[in-house]
Amino acid sequence: MRILIAPDSFKECLTAIQVATAISEGIRHVVPEAEVISIPVADGGEGTVDALIAATGGKIIITPSVDALNRPIHSFFGILGDGKTAVIEMAAASGIELLTLEERNPFITSTFGTGLLIKAAMEAGFTQIILAIGGSATNDGGAGMAQALGFGLLDKNRKSINPGGGSLGELHSIEYSHVHPLLQKVKITVASDVRNPLLGPCGATRVYGHQKGATSEMVETLELNMAHFARILHQEFKKDISEIPGAGAAGGLGAGLMAFCQAGMGLGFELINKLTHLEDHIQQASMVLTAEGKIDSQTAFGKTISGVAQLAKKYHVPVIALAGIVKDDLTELYNQGVTTVFAIGNGPMNLMESKARAEELLSSTSERIMRIVICQSKNNQAMN
Repeated sequence: MRILIAPDSFKECLTAIQVATAISEGIRHVVPEAEVISIPVADGGEGTVDALIAATGGKIIITPSVDALNRPIHSFFGILGDGKTAVIEMAAASGIELLTLEERNPFITSTFGTGLLIKAAMEAGFTQIILAIGGSATNDGGAGMAQALGFGLLDKNRKSINPGGGSLGELHSIEYSHVHPLLQKVKITVASDVRNPLLGPCGATRVYGHQKGATSEMVETLELNMAHFARILHQEFKKDISEIPGAGAAGGLGAGLMAFCQAGMGLGFELINKLTHLEDHIQQASMVLTAEGKIDSQTAFGKTISGVAQLAKKYHVPVIALAGIVKDDLTELYNQGVTTVFAIGNGPMNLMESKARAEELLSSTSERIMRIVICQSKNNQAMN
């Protein structure tokens, strides 16, 4: 039996590598002789750097940056095994996991730290950059990132606007004289975990603003500010990027990257699939176990489990998905190729306890799954 483990991270809890290890332990309790292959994957969110570094034999470079509230932090970017490509995770600087619940406020959180990571990679000599933009704490349209790279975002008095989505409505003009000279020499490929446009009911603010700390009243202001920001970008760069799929990713960072950095957009999972040769491993597997912190109706739209399932469906390989939280109608996910979904909780528990016990719960749930699989296998053999 050849079992492929291809999980994403559990947000604010476990890395994809830790998730894969826990699932593997559960499998080996039941079928120690099984050939188990672990490929931690990601969709452009947290853990993308780790997944790509592990897959390509690359390395991590530690570098200073700032968090979404512009506080100094030790951050990082990765170098792929080819030694030519840098991979950056915006969550490593501007991520929501770096802030407490009380600190989350998209009126003031900024992508400036992400811009500093881009600057560090460029100054280290890299002209190819992959930028994973999931897990943001921001809703500033990439304005902070642009400021870190030398763009002047000025109000009507020609003063720099303040950080955060709350100030985007004050933007009057963009100044270019101090833009980093290396920016025109670098090619940035965006790895996104969502395909949302910038504005509207499916846009950055209305879909994700609340989880970043915005009240309903703040969401309305942020949406108006973002619409104003989009008009300025259209005016300055002579193209409307607001409706491009992925423009709304990471609080509009997708739009900012396309406008200020001429970046190309792509689904993070597709990039991971290519660099890890995931499809080849799925084709050779007897079954696939995948996992994510939460599985809901949004999982079918570009998330890791959706991508894994669609690849497995091509080769008629069963897919079992595990999650800390399972909710909503999952019909579309089943249509994409997921065989069944298991919530790992084994009794009433709050979120804090669930996170603290995540590795144990993943292992025990995997063990129970494998006992069902082995039992069914024996029954099929007996019938034959």
